[in-house]
Amino acid sequence: MANWAATLDTLSQYAAAVGVVPRALAQPHPKWWHISLKIQHDGAATDPIPHPDSAGVTFQLLMNLVAHTADVSTSDGEMRSLSMAEGLSATNFGSQLISLLAELGIEAEFEREKFENDDSRAYDPEAASSFFEALKGTSRVLALHRSGLSGDVGPVQLWPHNFDLTFEWFGTRQVPHGDEGSLPSQINFGLAPGDSSHTKAYFYSNPWPFEDSLIDRQLPAGAQWFTESWQGSLLPYVEIAGDPAGEKKLAAYYKAVYDISSPLLTD
Repeated sequence: MANWAATLDTLSQYAAAVGVVPRALAQPHPKWWHISLKIQHDGAATDPIPHPDSAGVTFQLLMNLVAHTADVSTSDGEMRSLSMAEGLSATNFGSQLISLLAELGIEAEFEREKFENDDSRAYDPEAASSFFEALKGTSRVLALHRSGLSGDVGPVQLWPHNFDLTFEWFGTRQVPHGDEGSLPSQINFGLAPGDSSHTKAYFYSNPWPFEDSLIDRQLPAGAQWFTESWQGSLLPYVEIAGDPAGEKKLAAYYKAVYDISSPLLTD
């Protein structure tokens, strides 16, 4: 895990470049789910996006964490790839990605300011592969946990802007929320991978709205309630890293937070 940080910073920068494409061309979703990536066997991919210049054709972007490339493929068999391992700046990476899209007839007004950064980047394929194994394991646990919940749930998704892997469960309680009127209560379940600013990776589960009474409820060993810069709970990644029973312990943590907090979030 110690080697993730610099590579994760690079992947996050590159993901921001990938994310501008569905922002511009995918069917908008009110919760912004259209810009997220989904974990698959070889990396993190966008949902299929309608080709802007070819009726009936879709295309997809994949951050391939096996080959360490960014791949663009179309439903009619075209494909282009760009290496992520060369240490390109985010500006250069994003510009080259947009050029590959143009070769496939995919053009739009992309929000380049979302990814433009001229700093040099580091990319360690071994660190990227290690992180991908953690993503896949977490995705398995999240998917299994999600399948056992009743009520409305969102997809398991990787967010380009912070590289969190997460999904949301929505309660039936409606909560006043500024100009938006009200929003459903919810619990997020996820993995925050950390970064080079010394933030360590951790799993989290955040009930919203957060009730102060929760901090008196016991969580599984290693997990804790957290109320400093945000309100919720966390389980440090190091608590289960390398543990053969790690996925089982993670599932128990997510279940405990749900069991404790969901009764407070339903009518």
